[in-house]
Amino acid sequence: EYPTHVAAIEMSSFFLPAKSKDRKRQKKPKPASVKRTSSAPKRPKLDEEIPSDSESDSDDVRGRRHEQGNQLEEDVLEETAQEKKLRLAKEYLARLESEEVEKAEFAEQSKDAISHRLQQDVLEQRGQLVRNMANTYVEPTRDAIQYFRGHKLSLTCVTATPKSGIIFTGGKDCTIIKWDLHTGKKLCILSGHRASTDPLPGHRGHVLALAVTSDGKYLASGGANKMIYIWDVDSCTHLHTFRGHKAAVTGVVFRYDSHQLFSCSTDRTVKLWSVDEMAYIETLFGHLDPITSIDCLHRERPITSGGFDKSIRSWKIIEESQLVYQGHRASIDCVCLLNEDHFISGSQDGTIALWQLAKKKPLTYKPHNDKARNVSTCVSEEWVTAVSALPLSDLVASGSSDGFIRFWKCALDKKLLQPIFKVPVAGFVNGLCFTACGDYLLAAVGQEHRLGRWWCLKEAKNRLVIIKLSQGDNPTSTLDSNV
Repeated sequence: EYPTHVAAIEMSSFFLPAKSKDRKRQKKPKPASVKRTSSAPKRPKLDEEIPSDSESDSDDVRGRRHEQGNQLEEDVLEETAQEKKLRLAKEYLARLESEEVEKAEFAEQSKDAISHRLQQDVLEQRGQLVRNMANTYVEPTRDAIQYFRGHKLSLTCVTATPKSGIIFTGGKDCTIIKWDLHTGKKLCILSGHRASTDPLPGHRGHVLALAVTSDGKYLASGGANKMIYIWDVDSCTHLHTFRGHKAAVTGVVFRYDSHQLFSCSTDRTVKLWSVDEMAYIETLFGHLDPITSIDCLHRERPITSGGFDKSIRSWKIIEESQLVYQGHRASIDCVCLLNEDHFISGSQDGTIALWQLAKKKPLTYKPHNDKARNVSTCVSEEWVTAVSALPLSDLVASGSSDGFIRFWKCALDKKLLQPIFKVPVAGFVNGLCFTACGDYLLAAVGQEHRLGRWWCLKEAKNRLVIIKLSQGDNPTSTLDSNV
């Protein structure tokens, strides 16, 4: 048996909760030693580097840039096609605006220069540009005049290629001679054949007209045997013969920048030919007397002089019409276009005249020399036998048998022909031609007139004359107010 007090203690412990019983029995643990972990800050040693604030700042900047780049990529990915076009357009306009700001100082000058250049190009294509350069030329010295002999009889015509420096002359000896402009050497001789039965190609009569295409590829020649011959400029080989005129061919001319050929004849007709196709196109009628000369520029409007019918005609090929001009009191032997609106003519009355296509009467006359004319016939002792103009300029040259080649300035605004200077040349000046750049004037000179044998100047010589022209100032291209 248990004692009474032990039994009471056991009974009371039976009814106590187990937690409290364990709490009484649990002993308080001893404090354990705290170990240092890697996350705890260590005390820096003396030889270790301490990170600066700048490094931490750069890390922050890189972090922000990285976040901005990610944000931009997200914006680009979310950008639609329309928004992209708008953005690129704005960027392009901004770039243009910045470029224009940089060029602001030269903006007005560039605009004026471009406008002036475009205006010149348009007017040159229309044949209305006039380069005022006659006053810049100075009188040639004796050393600037060269003479070359090659033809046995009088020279009747002369022409030159635009760029290669080649000259062609024709004469009454039925030959064509090819010359070098700079050396004066004869490069080739295309001999004629007086016998009509000779099978070789070539003229069988006086060579009266020559023309070269503006690209320098073809040479056309016409003469007293009623035919037109086409030659290769480089090789001087015969390519084709045009037949159709019923009398002597007195003039041939190519339209600028084309292989379209116009010819005139003493049969009073003008014919149109295609050299590309080597074919005849059409015939134009209108003159009442033998046609003496022909000229043409860019437009399909050749101009001809009608000799003793005292008329000049401008042929509108497309419109199939013609304009008639009258003013000289004797036969008109030569005509030449200044531009598409003005032309110059020479007559047996001893005068040269300046014309405008819009008016049927001359703007002005000018006597070629001071010698008296026959009052009853209005014929001068020295006919104006040749005229030539530097294309699209105000410079003109004229020739006669008075012993001089005269140079003129055409003041279109004042409607005047002003003499500049003259060069002594003995004989009949049967042909004149400026080179394309205006550095030389070529003259075909002979003892006789190219269309007849009314006079024979024994003191003259049959030769090619090359006059080197020099300018005191640089030429300027301006548009005349009346053009």
